[in-house]
Amino acid sequence: MLMIEVAFWICLSLIAYAYAGYPLTVWVAARLFGGLPTRPRLDAAEFPFVSILIAAHNEEAVIAERLRNALAVDYPADRLEVVVASDGSTDRTTEIVGACVDPRVRLLHSPLRRGKARVLNAALKALRGEIVLLTDANTFIESNALRQIVPWFADSATGVVCGRLVLTDGASGANSDGLYWRYETFMKECEGRLGALLGANGAIYAIRRSEFSGINGGTIVDDLVIPLVMHLRTGCRIVYDPSAVAREETAPSLTTEFRRRARIGAGGFHSLSLVGGIALPRHGWLAFSFISHKLLRWLCPFWMLGALATNAMLADDPFYRLLLAAQLLGYGLSALGWHHRTHGWRVVRLSTMFTTMNAALLVGFWMWASGTQTGIWQRTAR
Repeated sequence: MLMIEVAFWICLSLIAYAYAGYPLTVWVAARLFGGLPTRPRLDAAEFPFVSILIAAHNEEAVIAERLRNALAVDYPADRLEVVVASDGSTDRTTEIVGACVDPRVRLLHSPLRRGKARVLNAALKALRGEIVLLTDANTFIESNALRQIVPWFADSATGVVCGRLVLTDGASGANSDGLYWRYETFMKECEGRLGALLGANGAIYAIRRSEFSGINGGTIVDDLVIPLVMHLRTGCRIVYDPSAVAREETAPSLTTEFRRRARIGAGGFHSLSLVGGIALPRHGWLAFSFISHKLLRWLCPFWMLGALATNAMLADDPFYRLLLAAQLLGYGLSALGWHHRTHGWRVVRLSTMFTTMNAALLVGFWMWASGTQTGIWQRTAR
């Protein structure tokens, strides 16, 4: 029983550290040992050629508006191209892009579905830009984003720059950044101060093309793998710039969000074979952040199952019976929140978010372990 009791407290401690202890630790470390990086000055005459790369599959509903948004950026027109890499689109995506008369727009179309990683590998070889801004078809960047991002690359040590993603409600367009997204953005800011940024926001991040040599074709979470692989290969710096903003609609339903998180979870487990070397102590703060923010978080569903099982074994003790009741109440609130979707008290929504997020990670683990998840993605309904 002592071993069971120890196992219970270990599981509970790992959960608490992953979601509360680490954010507090990284905040303190950022204040004591980190600092805000300074964006280099760069005259407009020195701006390099930039390629905006949009990987797309069956995006006829948004691709025209997305092109207008990309072409409206405040950047010299003679040093900009917008490239849509279509991954086996079967709707009117390629027709819409092909009909665009602006000479800065190019279409790279693969009639076969290859998956996003293979599409990016092929497209990056065909681009003209020294700097490549990777973004999604459902993302809309603010007009000054490139002027915020590009000067960072004046420092030869910088290989990746990540912007800030703001989530909006599809119906109203209002800012719908929830508590969890603000929490994640807060940690990204702290990690940026420490030089320990873990990947990027897939909606808006830029890379130095000369330092990109390709990623594994089965990669699912390119915005995690590309920056970390580049760092492992070249030692380049990954910078977070919250002033470079992109906006994206939230998923329209909890079911859609669950599927998206499960796919990301599968991608996280798959990435361990590609970027797991980041966890080695020689990577300093980056290793600390990777273990704390990614690895322990990905394993949290197992800590939760362990805490529930060991707690049930200890339920003869009144104290542990009370803790078990608290766990069951939390899961009950989560089920209530799922049933009523967006309705209910904040504590119910938070409980639902926490439980479903970890359930999605567990499903993602199974998808990865069973080999059922591939690098080929399905567009999210919007």
